[in-house]
Amino acid sequence: MYDRILVPVSFEVGRDAQKAVEVAQALRTKAGKITIFHVVEHLPQYANDLLPEDHLDVARRKITEVLRPLTAGVENVEVKIVEGHSARTIIDFAHEQEKDCIVIASHRPGIQDIFLGSTAARVVRHAQCPVHVIR
Repeated sequence: MYDRILVPVSFEVGRDAQKAVEVAQALRTKAGKITIFHVVEHLPQYANDLLPEDHLDVARRKITEVLRPLTAGVENVEVKIVEGHSARTIIDFAHEQEKDCIVIASHRPGIQDIFLGSTAARVVRHAQCPVHVIR
């Protein structure tokens, strides 16, 4: 059982975030806390300059609305949205916040993952805590 569980959520097709939250609930202690975590990827500067100044605030509000159903009926849960590189930010946040488990949904790997590596694969390889991968 774990006290501080991180559940990174991606909006890509084929990832079952709801199942990841359910597994996190099953793995946590009674007083354990779940953090639902989404990383907004950095945009290139030229793209960033073309967007309205408040585009990140708008994105955070909309992402929070989309993530809200994942928290329904879940006790002791928080939602955290940050900007960065997905895998590196997940790994760093888990380490800095002393998370003792990561539950991450992943797609079925394809040939492209051999060359690029999926976020879940990078998290599994580099996280300093146990990682449960949901497919």
